[in-house]
Amino acid sequence: MMFFHKKAIEILLPNNTGRRQIFERVIKGVRIGMNEGVGSLWLHYKQHEHTKKSERLLKANIEKIKKASITVSLEDWNGQKIVVPESAGTPEVSIIIPVHNNAKFTYNCLKSISENTEGSFEIIVVDDASDDETPRLLKSVINIKIIRNSKNQGFIDSCNNGARASRGKYLLFLNNDTIVTHHWLNFLESAITRDNVGAVGAKLVYPDGKLQEAGGVIWNDASGWNYGKYEDPDKPEYNFVREVDYCSGAALLVKKDLFEQLGGFDERFKPGYYEDTDVCFSLRKLGYKVLYQPKSVVVHFEGATGGTDINTGVKRHQEINRSKFYEKWRAVLESETYNADAVNFLHPIKEMRRRKTILVVDRYVPTYDKDAGSYRIWNILKILSELGHKVTFIGDDLLQHEEYTTLLQQYGVEVVYAPYIQSIHEYLIKNGQLIDVVILSRFHIAATHVPAVKKYCTKAKVFLDTVDLEYLREFRRAAIENDENILKNAIALKTMDYNLAKECDVTLVVSSFERDIMLKEDPTLQIGILSIIHEIHPPTTSFSERRNLMFLGGFDHLPNVDAVKYFIQEIFPSIKRKIPTIKLLIVGSNPPKEIEQLNTNDTIVKGYIKELAPYFENCRVLVAPLRFGAGVKGKIVESMAHGLPVVTTSIGTEGMDLTDGENILTADTPEEFAGKVVVLYQDGELWSKLSRNSQTTIDNRFSYRYTKTNIERVLNLRDPDDGDDSNVRTGCIP
Repeated sequence: MMFFHKKAIEILLPNNTGRRQIFERVIKGVRIGMNEGVGSLWLHYKQHEHTKKSERLLKANIEKIKKASITVSLEDWNGQKIVVPESAGTPEVSIIIPVHNNAKFTYNCLKSISENTEGSFEIIVVDDASDDETPRLLKSVINIKIIRNSKNQGFIDSCNNGARASRGKYLLFLNNDTIVTHHWLNFLESAITRDNVGAVGAKLVYPDGKLQEAGGVIWNDASGWNYGKYEDPDKPEYNFVREVDYCSGAALLVKKDLFEQLGGFDERFKPGYYEDTDVCFSLRKLGYKVLYQPKSVVVHFEGATGGTDINTGVKRHQEINRSKFYEKWRAVLESETYNADAVNFLHPIKEMRRRKTILVVDRYVPTYDKDAGSYRIWNILKILSELGHKVTFIGDDLLQHEEYTTLLQQYGVEVVYAPYIQSIHEYLIKNGQLIDVVILSRFHIAATHVPAVKKYCTKAKVFLDTVDLEYLREFRRAAIENDENILKNAIALKTMDYNLAKECDVTLVVSSFERDIMLKEDPTLQIGILSIIHEIHPPTTSFSERRNLMFLGGFDHLPNVDAVKYFIQEIFPSIKRKIPTIKLLIVGSNPPKEIEQLNTNDTIVKGYIKELAPYFENCRVLVAPLRFGAGVKGKIVESMAHGLPVVTTSIGTEGMDLTDGENILTADTPEEFAGKVVVLYQDGELWSKLSRNSQTTIDNRFSYRYTKTNIERVLNLRDPDDGDDSNVRTGCIP
């Protein structure tokens, strides 16, 4: 009988036809309904549509992700002049280029600097007794300083001579067998101005486009390795700012005061090799970081000056100086570096033992300026990186969303994307054993990846980051809309969410309110609190300088759509009767047609605004008339962080421990809401009180500073010998 049914299906519904696909979906739906309940069908459908959308986007963007390799050839110098921009006043950077013959390389190097370098800089060329046409070439270059050695002194003496003649705040040592690319210097400068950074090195690539060095690694026998040598320079692992053992002196930016404090390059390494590594180790000993900056790309014709044979010429000093370096740094090398056969050597030597390798997975690269959930995870990623942990982010859609990806990479976060991986599952198989902590953001993302995480990340602690309790929001929505189907979906979501929380080691929520809800349902759960994060921005305009109301919120989030419609229909008319000139500015990404149709002279739909500061500075009141939702509301935290007073509902203040009349105004009926908006809009004294108290509240409980102080306790990242292990055993923060 079964055979007959299969035969009939194959005849009537052949494989790879639309009819067969519809039939299989129906059968799958029936099975899900029978096994998990009808309400769960909605969640499975949602996940299916999300997957389909991701696949479409991925296919559409694969070609955009692939970048053309850099290929470079040298031009001959035939007497052409080069004009280098002259800096007014004292230059920020002194570019020091030691040369000995090889005029063709020097010409191409100086030409590339003149064409690709912006900002305040000077060029100092130290001619180390060249006997080719180099002296004549240098005379044809306008606005450079030339130092001529009467006899060949070698690389170290030439660099030290150039440093002594420099005027810049920073010294950039650059080989003459290099060609720099656009904005190379700006990116190096942006990195060296960070806290406790002593030196920054560029990404070095070969003329054929292959990677030469993405920072250097020193093993415990003092031998070295160029990280990523001969690899694709566009791979994600080579494109985020990170600490390294050293960066090559072929393109190395150093703070001048620190270089002078060290006495310059150590002369024991004359004529050259290991002097750059020694400076980097010395800076680290002083407490400064050495960073690799992937956005600064420099083409290096390796060996053009010193050769490549370590047994002859200047290059033979590489092995001689390795022994000298080992003797100088023996204690550090033997206690703090890896063996040459180590698998994972990405942690810089000084802090490697205390850092964690953290993987974070969310829907996509966080669009921090478009929704509160993205802004929260964005700040979590930044903070974890700033604290020195090795942080990797993967979006469930595998896309390289720009400009967001590049910004995260500049903050020191590795962002992994297609085509360099085909799936998160593939990444976990390859890297799972190296991961200490996995954070899966949002229930549906966790549901997709938890099985593979548990299978391949066997030593990792797994955190389910709820962002908010979606099932709670759906229960409230069902009550507002009086919809039985939404209620059934909420019930199914709740069951799935709590089952998922049991599979993870710790569940993260954004407030004690949601923690208490979850513990009431299941007291065995481990719960941590990691809330919304915003930096404080003191207001610069007064009450009297401001006008109008603002609503803020991304419209992919249904509570925001409902809130705007509710406000305009039920609340705004009463306000307009009292204050006829008042307007409502509706700000938020992706407004649907039903919101855009509300646009009038009095209700102005602005849509997505990249720079929100002018709105926070010029509006008088933020309104957040939320009737359903969950979690801590990012719009309210952000407005309070800017000192813009808020009128909201009890749903809006949920989980924030705010006090009506002290740091916020709360109302749950249209009449009361309208009345409080009118009072606040007209009472400058009340406005100033709420503005001051709002900022104090955010600074004490939701600020970047507060979260940075506490996040390692919440995630159990501190070692037991750090003290305060009260949260290490339980995995939760009360």
